[in-house]
Amino acid sequence: MLLLHGAGGNLATMTTLARALRPRHRVIAMDLRGHGRSGDGPWSWDAALGDVAAVTVQLELDRPAVVGHSLGGMLAVLWGQRHPETPGVVSLDGNPPPTRAEQLPGLAPDEAAAELARLHGVFTAVQAQLAQPITATELPDLVERQRMAARDMGANEKVWIEGFRRNLVQKDGETSVRPDAGTAASLRTLMNELDLGPVFASTPTPTLSVLATRNLPEQEPFAKLYAAHRRYLLEQAETGAKLNPRMSHLQLADASHAMVLERPDVLASVIGDFLQR
Repeated sequence: MLLLHGAGGNLATMTTLARALRPRHRVIAMDLRGHGRSGDGPWSWDAALGDVAAVTVQLELDRPAVVGHSLGGMLAVLWGQRHPETPGVVSLDGNPPPTRAEQLPGLAPDEAAAELARLHGVFTAVQAQLAQPITATELPDLVERQRMAARDMGANEKVWIEGFRRNLVQKDGETSVRPDAGTAASLRTLMNELDLGPVFASTPTPTLSVLATRNLPEQEPFAKLYAAHRRYLLEQAETGAKLNPRMSHLQLADASHAMVLERPDVLASVIGDFLQR
């Protein structure tokens, strides 16, 4: 089984899930391009899928199942579309973010437009922050904030900090975080333009989409927007399952987008059972 992390993560962020999966599977995780210890290079779906293919060849993986979280989940589904020999792919809340009013059923068009504009502003600010180097005096505070975030999420602190440090880059006396602002901008464009509906409806590979059921803390200021978007994602998955017997979906109880950290044992069971069908 090949594990693919989300945007801003790296293979270390999949450690807890990998440990839960190991009793039933041989598990391999990789850093996507522009993350962790992998090289840089222009981001496209074709390029990233080529990287995944290179790993399967290098490690002599024969028809691995592919499981991805967030960005990695989108890649897993696209991999399944192109590789019908794959025994199964699983997307752990691997869905593009909301960008259009029609993706927010139940919200009035004016309210949807206003909320999307507000969310766009937040994403733009985060992207700009990635372009700023981290000073030596700022780094210890950032690490401590990461520890606090791990505690708040009930996550393994050691694993969380390892994932944070794996994305730090030292160059010319400055520290920066991967992915850089340019890569983040490319990823944002790719995800915003991706429509998984046709993929779900036509994939030749057994595909499972695991959907979140509640917000992350940072999503709470946009609670109505994200609740509406979850309705849209459920409708999209249900439509795909009706059109394609190889497509299935599951809403994971009491799980946010951070389900890999929150429910690793439950996910390992769900993934294992799905692949054994």
